[in-house]
Amino acid sequence: MASTEPEHEHREEEEAPANDDEDTGAQVAPIVKLEEIAVTTGEEDETSILDLKAKLYRFDKDGNQWKERGAGSVKFLKHKESGKVRLVMRQSKTLKICANHLLLPTMTVQEHAGNEKSCVWHATDFADGELKDELFCIRFASIENNKTFMETFQEVAESQKNKEENKDASATAAILEKLSVEEKKIEEKEEVPVGSEKETKSDAEKTEKKDEEPASSA
Repeated sequence: MASTEPEHEHREEEEAPANDDEDTGAQVAPIVKLEEIAVTTGEEDETSILDLKAKLYRFDKDGNQWKERGAGSVKFLKHKESGKVRLVMRQSKTLKICANHLLLPTMTVQEHAGNEKSCVWHATDFADGELKDELFCIRFASIENNKTFMETFQEVAESQKNKEENKDASATAAILEKLSVEEKKIEEKEEVPVGSEKETKSDAEKTEKKDEEPASSA
């Protein structure tokens, strides 16, 4: 007897795709193995003594106008060994460096004219990979933060000044001590020992007496 089932139903069963959710038990190994990489910021040997949110500007001499450098965190970082303090500021999203320079004894900061939330200062900056003389202006969200920044800035500059003075004084003392030791050695070298002088005279007297003695007869 001939089958009454249509042939196209058999074809649909044969061509039906496998269930996508079916677990075949196969494990696919990753093509590339990623390893953890330790990220360094260059701040590992430093201690943060100030960290505030702000927006930084630099003065463009060619255009005679202020240009924004970025918004982010400004920090004062003190080196654990040398004691030197630098100002570092990075943009919030990209972490790109906006400012990077030492706080030196000769540096001063002052409030920006007409704005109690901003202040300005000159610095030799290294943010772009080379030393540049820059005039910076930084603006904070509050007057309190601006005052805190300026006060800490001045305190650090004064402490670096005292440190340089102590360093110069120690170096001067070391030089004077070295000179005094050298002068003492020269004086000791120039002095003639008394004992040596007596021995010299005694030897001369012996020689004279020997010359005065008559020669023995044959």
